[in-house]
Amino acid sequence: MSRRKLLRFEENKFRENIVEPGKPFFDAAKGRWHEAFFRNPNLITLELACGRGEYTTGLAAVYPDRNFIGVDIKGDRLWRGSTAALEAGLANAAFLRTPIDFLERHFAEGEVGEIWIVHPDPRPRKSDDKRRLTHPRYLEMYKKLLRPGGLVHLKTDSPLLFEYTMEVLQQTPVTDLQYTTDLYHSDLLPLHHGIRTHYERIFTGKGFTVNYLQFRFA
Repeated sequence: MSRRKLLRFEENKFRENIVEPGKPFFDAAKGRWHEAFFRNPNLITLELACGRGEYTTGLAAVYPDRNFIGVDIKGDRLWRGSTAALEAGLANAAFLRTPIDFLERHFAEGEVGEIWIVHPDPRPRKSDDKRRLTHPRYLEMYKKLLRPGGLVHLKTDSPLLFEYTMEVLQQTPVTDLQYTTDLYHSDLLPLHHGIRTHYERIFTGKGFTVNYLQFRFA
């Protein structure tokens, strides 16, 4: 491991906007984000597999009356998002270091208001489909954590993941489904407030189009 990463991991231990193993709130967060962490009743939005947290910080800046939590397992990535939030003075942005599979350890049923899944690993191998973040087992978990009417968003440059997700949703009771296979030429683009991830800039620069969909559980 590089010295730079080690230094970042050490900084993460003392950052109040990062919740990770070893910190008291990590094991006490479930059902307590509003009262004990943000200290307000504002709606909570999760960015899953957030990477550098571009949506966590970007949306937090647009909606100061809402709370945003980026979730990822990579401490180095969370350091970047945490730094951006601190530099921008975003008290409504936080980061949780944990695998997505363990979300129910950290959030109670109905505690979350909205979920964004932005350019996740598409897991292209058929044998790996259970690890795709829109697999039915994940959707079942999201439905438990979301309050009634909560939105789920997926943004991906992977046609495979997008088509797979659309097939899954055909078998899932959902409402208000909206989608596009070319976000940058779609009426849905304003929903993103000009936010683009690091890797999105790379792929769109190579000519890839961006797929997007949103829905609510019925």
